[in-house]
Amino acid sequence: MPIRLRLAAEDGLYRIRPFAPVVRAHPPDRPEEYRDVAELWSLDKEEFGSRGRIDTTLGVGMAAAAWAPLRSLLDADIPDRIELSDAEVADLLDGAAERLEASGVMVEWDPELDRSLDAKVVVGSSGRLSQSVPDVFDQNALQGFSWQLSVGGVPLDDEEMALIADSDGPVLRLRDRWVLVPPLMAERARDPDLKPLTAIDALSVALTGSTVVDGRRVEVEATGWVASLREEVTGNSDQEVIEAPEALNATLREYQLEGLRWLHRMTSLGLGGCLADDMGLGKTVMLISLHLHRRLNPQTAGPTLVVCPASLLGNWEREIQRFAPGETVRRYHGSKRSLDQITGGFVLTTYGTMRLDAERFEAVPWGLLVADEAQHVKNPRSAGAKALRTIPARSRVALTGTPVENNLSELWAILDWTTPGLLGGHGSFRKKWADPIELEGSESATRLLNRLVRPFLLRRRKSDPGIAPELPPKTITDQPVELTPEQIKLYEQAVRENMLQIRTAEGINRRGLVLKLLTSLKQICNHPAQFLGEADGALPERSGKLELLDELLDTILSEEGSVLVFTQYVAMAKLLKRHLDEREIDSMLLHGGTAVRQRERMVERFQNGDVPVFLLSLKAAGTGLNLTRADHVIHYDRWWNPAVEEQATDRAHRIGQEKTVQVHRLIAEGTIEDRIASIHETKRELADAIVSSGEAALTELSNDDLTELVELRNAG
Repeated sequence: MPIRLRLAAEDGLYRIRPFAPVVRAHPPDRPEEYRDVAELWSLDKEEFGSRGRIDTTLGVGMAAAAWAPLRSLLDADIPDRIELSDAEVADLLDGAAERLEASGVMVEWDPELDRSLDAKVVVGSSGRLSQSVPDVFDQNALQGFSWQLSVGGVPLDDEEMALIADSDGPVLRLRDRWVLVPPLMAERARDPDLKPLTAIDALSVALTGSTVVDGRRVEVEATGWVASLREEVTGNSDQEVIEAPEALNATLREYQLEGLRWLHRMTSLGLGGCLADDMGLGKTVMLISLHLHRRLNPQTAGPTLVVCPASLLGNWEREIQRFAPGETVRRYHGSKRSLDQITGGFVLTTYGTMRLDAERFEAVPWGLLVADEAQHVKNPRSAGAKALRTIPARSRVALTGTPVENNLSELWAILDWTTPGLLGGHGSFRKKWADPIELEGSESATRLLNRLVRPFLLRRRKSDPGIAPELPPKTITDQPVELTPEQIKLYEQAVRENMLQIRTAEGINRRGLVLKLLTSLKQICNHPAQFLGEADGALPERSGKLELLDELLDTILSEEGSVLVFTQYVAMAKLLKRHLDEREIDSMLLHGGTAVRQRERMVERFQNGDVPVFLLSLKAAGTGLNLTRADHVIHYDRWWNPAVEEQATDRAHRIGQEKTVQVHRLIAEGTIEDRIASIHETKRELADAIVSSGEAALTELSNDDLTELVELRNAG
């Protein structure tokens, strides 16, 4: 017979009182009723049941087997109650009650015994952080971090905290009630202060609303200055609603105006942020608007330094002249570069030049520092990333359409530059966030990290409702092609010979061999001449992709269309250029070695309709360029990360495009490219939180899994 135990405080004593069910023969549908054992012992057999006492005693015995202090009940004439010591009540509170319930014995706490004593961590209750917002980055501006106890949700005052700290027993008379005081709560009352936090750490904890103390996640309440800053950062406080600056020669769309307000909020607080809108949604004009607005305030006025890839210098200069014709623009690039007499306006430079001249940039009091295509410094250990961190500025803004390309460490690198310390050190970030999300798929870690970074990262997509309703659609078509006999022979030979070496290799040598194999197979899929290094060899009738490209170009050009052709290999792009020249098709080739001025002339010629085919290396031209003349985009080969391909497609599918953009992705059937396509779909689903490491991840595959990935299927 299952029994229930009720713990009560009576006259300063703690008692356990067993309750047993009343078994009734009539009526049979009457619900079970639990009554005090002392009362039940006074009932006759008709009321209590013929085996009532025996079954109740057995139930008490079962409870005593689970918790030793109950054994004394079995020695009593009537097993109705026992008195407990402080230690025994503490034991109940410290896990014994759970053990009893696991054995089938329910433990009830007397309704008169208040069990609502609870604790949470409070941040910002003390400290010496001034009202000057830039102090958020001051490592010496510490914030109070302590336990706050409450009963019934009402915080305890100092006198009540002292009573609990001084209490000897697990039950205390407080607020005219008997209150259960677990040992852990008494300990927290005696020593409520935790290690103080830096201001940026306090803000991080306030944003997530929880932290881990002694291995347990606990709720955190922000108070005082920290709570006020959190409300401002999240946009929940009453703030000035700014409009587009009068000096701006453009009408901002509503989402662009919201982007400007977000940029203003973060930079006016002395914090930074990452504007991660899709390519083509106007990040440049939003940044120019921010500069014009900050110019009106003496506290935020100052020159704006834009660091970007060399291919974007011309685009930035044209956009500034177009949208802010009154602003000065200086290119700090080339042999005659100078920073003399910089007092305002824009200065444009490249990542390479910035790295070389970091000390010169450090000497200028920049009002705003902008890293465009910020994924270029996603490796925090690179020389460029280190140099960028040395340049002082009132505020920092990162612009990128892909804040996460391969792993969450890239997100850390960007936000640790814009808002240093927000995500902690890189090692602690990996342990606390990246590993649980990427390796374990932790939903709770993903949710908390999103809550932490959301105020500092603004991300809108073209597909979001109301963002770009005037943008025409794009259609994506995977175009499968068969390998030629020559490609089949080379492919199978490469798999056979390389796998033989890979199976006997280990460590870094094996990883290098795997990467070599993957590269060889993709080159064979493109064209045998690329794999064999035949710069002058014959090209027609040797590659299924080249034959399909010819068919597509014939159709596109017959309809007077314009097309972008992307390949990740400069050597392949040069072969395509030679092939088109032999076919007398006008084309241009842009790659990493193309001079800046020449790039700008190429873009202008294409946009003017002078040349219908633009061959582009993916790395050199996958970002930043505005090529809305194109109504077709051809990906000649597949990249490992779908976000990179999408950025390249967005050279054409962006604001200003008036035609439907048709995207053609050439895929060699039965090859590794087929498997890459399926990997792309998986990575797209995880792109906002968890992405794998592309080729690097494939080098860790077992020999059997690697063979399955690269083997040629359904060939010939």
